[in-house]
Amino acid sequence: MERLNRIGKISLENTAKNRASRIGVGFEKLDRGVFEPEKAYDYVEKLGLHWVRIQSGWARTETEKGVYHFEWLDSIVDNFVKRNLEPWICLCYGNPVYTPHAAPVFGAVGCPPIETEEEKEGWRRYVTEVVTRYKGKVRYFEVWNEPDMKYSWKHSWDDGVHVPNPVEYGKFCADTADAIHAANPEAKVIGLAVSHSYDLTYISTAMQQGLADKIDAMAFHVYAIDDRLRPVFIKNLRALIDCYNPNIELIQGEAGAQTRGDGAGAMHSCAWSEEKQVKYLLRGTIHDLAAGVTFSSYFTTVDMIEAQFGVVGHVNTYLDYGYFGLLSASFDENGVATGTYKPKPSYYAMQNLCTVFREDFEACELPVRRLVNPSRWVHATDCADTTVCSYGFRRKNGSAALAYWNSVHILSATYGGTISFEIACLDVSKIRLVDLATGDIYEIPEKMILDKGNGCIELVNIPLTDSPMLLTFGDFLLDD
Repeated sequence: MERLNRIGKISLENTAKNRASRIGVGFEKLDRGVFEPEKAYDYVEKLGLHWVRIQSGWARTETEKGVYHFEWLDSIVDNFVKRNLEPWICLCYGNPVYTPHAAPVFGAVGCPPIETEEEKEGWRRYVTEVVTRYKGKVRYFEVWNEPDMKYSWKHSWDDGVHVPNPVEYGKFCADTADAIHAANPEAKVIGLAVSHSYDLTYISTAMQQGLADKIDAMAFHVYAIDDRLRPVFIKNLRALIDCYNPNIELIQGEAGAQTRGDGAGAMHSCAWSEEKQVKYLLRGTIHDLAAGVTFSSYFTTVDMIEAQFGVVGHVNTYLDYGYFGLLSASFDENGVATGTYKPKPSYYAMQNLCTVFREDFEACELPVRRLVNPSRWVHATDCADTTVCSYGFRRKNGSAALAYWNSVHILSATYGGTISFEIACLDVSKIRLVDLATGDIYEIPEKMILDKGNGCIELVNIPLTDSPMLLTFGDFLLDD
């Protein structure tokens, strides 16, 4: 970057101005009380995003039949609403008051109330209470979390092993959707929330249980180390859902990477670092924005325990730490994230991303052609790799942006090189290069801009790395 002229940094926006933002963050697992939310609210507000995913916690709320204790959830919802953020609620998990086999399960995780009529009715009443209580504050309600995973659907069995069952889930989701819409006809129901977003058979089977006309959106999660798979998954999901109902929205509800290699949870036992988490966050969210999802949610706000298979009374079974947070924390003897929360580099990268991609924009093809020129900066030529990713975006003010990076294997490779572009019919009177990881803004020197006449230019040997850069044309940054 030393060949460019650094002219400043992204001016971070206040969240109150970002009502149109399509970016969100997770605030999960407070149904199990695994972190102290009061220490995180201000940090979330300063990210500059709009959406916050929370989990409702039936077992924590209804500890005796028909008696609801919503104070803990009220506090979370109200804290975000007063900050002009929009919480959306994942309705989960089980409740030992109705389901005996949920009693030894930490947080009743993954124990669906589907066996007896009493369970089903207790769940419907609870759903009705939640949706009614937060009318005017919460629009989107998600039905369960990752039902296609054995930890999260502890009901069907095969030789004593939990087996996800799309027929069971499909019927459960359809019934829950009816309860949600009855309690608030304006509420939107999010179905599926699948972890295996590539498993079209599971999704299609669940949809065939009557979901097509009952859900308003489908959520999917992505934990794939190769970020180039993400747009493939989304494309396939969109095509499948369109077969049933093209009006169903797609929401990326959970995706993230860790900052340590010794963490538990998705993609564990890999050589993660703070730098790699930044790249995963930026690459993945840009894939989502380019695909046109309703919103994209990063997992998660704070480092916390995973506790997917925790057993009540046996603390050692759920002291398995995940380091997915934008904020780091220390842990007490019960695994609760405590101490002073500290922003990681990914926190600042998320701030940059949310500020740049605020307000109105749309993904689109731009009149940009990639070139391979001689490049003495790498003693050869510009990058010719097929792993280069790029996406175009436009605003209504006529400005545009091109996000680009070399998507080399995120765990085992880094990249530094150059790339050239031919550009036509864009506002080339004001070109900026933005490093989304650091927030630094650069002006491109005239010697790297070749005027080809008639408003066409060539950008010669500009930096290319494995972390997303953004070329902006005109006033895409809005306040530059």
